[in-house]
Amino acid sequence: MDRECSLISRLALFVLSVYRRLYFGVWMVKKMRSSARLCLHGELTDFLPRKRKDPCRILFFDEGASIKDVIESSGIPHPEIDVLLVDGVSVDFSKKLRDGESIEAFPFSCFPNVTPLIHLQPPIPQNPAFILDVHLGKLTHYLRMMGFDSLYRNDFADREIVTLAHEQNRIILTRDRGLLKYRLVSHGYYVRSFEPQEQLREVAGRFGLCKRKHPFTICMECNGKLEPVQKQEIESLLEEKTVKYFNKFARCASCGRIYWEGSHHEKMIKRIQKICMENR
Repeated sequence: MDRECSLISRLALFVLSVYRRLYFGVWMVKKMRSSARLCLHGELTDFLPRKRKDPCRILFFDEGASIKDVIESSGIPHPEIDVLLVDGVSVDFSKKLRDGESIEAFPFSCFPNVTPLIHLQPPIPQNPAFILDVHLGKLTHYLRMMGFDSLYRNDFADREIVTLAHEQNRIILTRDRGLLKYRLVSHGYYVRSFEPQEQLREVAGRFGLCKRKHPFTICMECNGKLEPVQKQEIESLLEEKTVKYFNKFARCASCGRIYWEGSHHEKMIKRIQKICMENR
C-alpha cells in the first residue's frame, strides 16, 4: 500500500512539474511577443483571406523586427506597398516595430495627406521592361504588342527571375506573391486576374502603359526588335494575297518573323484602344 502511495505521489509530482513548465513556458512566450495593429487601404485588401472583410488585424512579432518582415509574414509583398504610417508618421521598410504601435499600409494608387511623406516604391521608368512568371504567357504577348520589352520562359526558376529583374532593372509580374518577397525585388506587381485581357488592363493601369506605349515595335514571339523591311526583300516569303494587298512590312531582327497590317493588326489596335479608354 505504501509502495502504491509513493508511486502515485511521484506521478503527481511529475505531472505538476510538467504543468508548471508548460504554463510558465507559454507565459514567457506570450510575454516575449509584441503586437501591433495593421490596417490595409485600397487594393491591399485583395490580400485579405476571402472570408475576412475587416481591413484591420493584430500582428504578433518579436521585439525589434522590421516592419517589412512583419507585414510580409502576414502575406503582403513589399512591392505592393508604397506608403507606411506608424502612429501617423511616414516610415520606410527598415523601421523597427515596438509593442502597441499602429500601422497603416497604402498601395501605389492612394496615399494619405501626411507631411513629410516617404514613398517606398521607385519611380516607374519611362520605358518599363518586364519579366513574367510561368502563369502569364498570354499577358507577355499583349505587352509586347504594346511595345514593351517583356522576358518570358515557361521554365524560369524564381531566383532566376529575381536575378534578371535586379540586373536588368525589370519589373516582375507574377501570380505568385512569394516571388515578390525576395529582398532584391524593388519593382513588382501581383497580377490579380486570371483572364489575359483583364491582366493587361490591370498592368497598364498600374504602370501607366498607355502614355508610354509604342505598339508593334517588338516581336510578339521572341521579344526581338521589329525593323521596317522593303516588300521586294521578303516577297518570296509571302503568300500571294499578302503580296497583292499589303505594302508595309516589318521583320524581327532576332527571329526573322514578318509582320504586316492585316485584319489581325486592326483587331490588336482596337484591343489597345479599349484598354486605354478603360484606364483614363
